[in-house]
Amino acid sequence: MINIVYMATPEIAVNCLQKLLNFNDINIQAVVTQPDRPCGRGNKITPPPVKEFALAHDIEVLQTDALKNDEQLKDKLRKLEPDFFITFAFGQLLTQEILDIPKISTINLHASLLPQYRGANPIQRAIYDGQTETGITTMLTVLALDAGDICLQEKIKITPDMTDAQLMQIISDKAPFIMYPTIKQLYNKVLTPQKQDESLVTIAKKFKKEDSVMDWAKTAQQLHNQVRSMTTWPVASTTIDGKNVKILKTSVLENDSKNIDYGVVSEITKDGIAVKAKQGTLLIQELKPEGKAKMDAFSWTNGAKIKSGMKVGEECIQEV
Repeated sequence: MINIVYMATPEIAVNCLQKLLNFNDINIQAVVTQPDRPCGRGNKITPPPVKEFALAHDIEVLQTDALKNDEQLKDKLRKLEPDFFITFAFGQLLTQEILDIPKISTINLHASLLPQYRGANPIQRAIYDGQTETGITTMLTVLALDAGDICLQEKIKITPDMTDAQLMQIISDKAPFIMYPTIKQLYNKVLTPQKQDESLVTIAKKFKKEDSVMDWAKTAQQLHNQVRSMTTWPVASTTIDGKNVKILKTSVLENDSKNIDYGVVSEITKDGIAVKAKQGTLLIQELKPEGKAKMDAFSWTNGAKIKSGMKVGEECIQEV
């Protein structure tokens, strides 16, 4: 029996935990996760998704806001004598003292083809940058950020309209089927992890709220990539005729509307609101006006009295 402590927090990590439970040679001894935190408009105290799943399946849950400083929890983990720690979007830095606890190693699952997109935001950044391929990597955890030796990798195609939420789901679905063979092969000493090529390293910086504001001096394709990379948080935002809107779904039009300036509504049809970009035209298909529910863009134009020729994105974006 292979003994494992699973360290994770968000929804994307639940499926991997669920599937690992189905293997009869895997024993999940405990889950370590972040504390319950305020969530949503009402700031209701909400447990992490991994905690909710673990409790529903009679797995011991250990919560801490800083494992590296939690001496009591570290002592408990030593007494469990796990073969592996598995980390997947855990959200906390580990010390060498912690990495030395498992008998074999700590394995991290990272949502990119390392050494590309090390860091906190690999899924969204790959889409934002217009990549057509990404993947998942299992690696041995070291103190440097996502710099450990690579165990296994699997490529994932990014289709032209794929969103961050859709890519997260694909990665969540594939995670257990790369994690389990990694565990087994390391346990049986038939896998030799490979060092990363440091010359190929790129960093996936975390998005900030201000990154959501759409810059119409970019190309229509760049703006489309921004929108589909930001359907979770933050959400791509602009103003149309001074009205704040979150942009939820777009497409790139072939017609370039070269006779008008960028940042101007070129046409309104039942398909949506066409806006001239620096290069090309972006069709806004679905949006969320400030204080309202999401809706198709054409329906919104009627009540909001949006017309061709109106300026887009000139005013400061406030919280939508």
